[in-house]
Amino acid sequence: MNATVQPNRSLITVTHVIYGLHAVSLITGIVTAASVVFAFLTGWPSIIAVILNYVKRGEARGTWLESHFRWQIRTFWWGLLWVALCLAFVVATLGIGLLIAWLPLMVVGLWFIYRIVSGWLRLVDRRPMYD
Repeated sequence: MNATVQPNRSLITVTHVIYGLHAVSLITGIVTAASVVFAFLTGWPSIIAVILNYVKRGEARGTWLESHFRWQIRTFWWGLLWVALCLAFVVATLGIGLLIAWLPLMVVGLWFIYRIVSGWLRLVDRRPMYD
């Protein structure tokens, strides 16, 4: 990545908006009956955020923001994979796995929070996700 290429200010704002949309989904999962994991993966704010990631990631290419876009996209898709595996476990065990599956789902929820908070803090410092 060429660190001398500076992103457009509006793209920095869009990146803040994307982190904010994900944060709204996380907060919704914390303060409502929804779980953090399912609010993050199925909530409109996160879905809009992922769409924005794909629409705007070309503009971030070659700048320090590129790593943030990759970070945000991967957070969503890896989280979806882990949740799908947990749900497959529940189905495969005829529902008995639900007694066990809550633990990895909680870990995924904490992982979502970590990824959004740490990414947003690095964005505020105008640092790439990977130094």
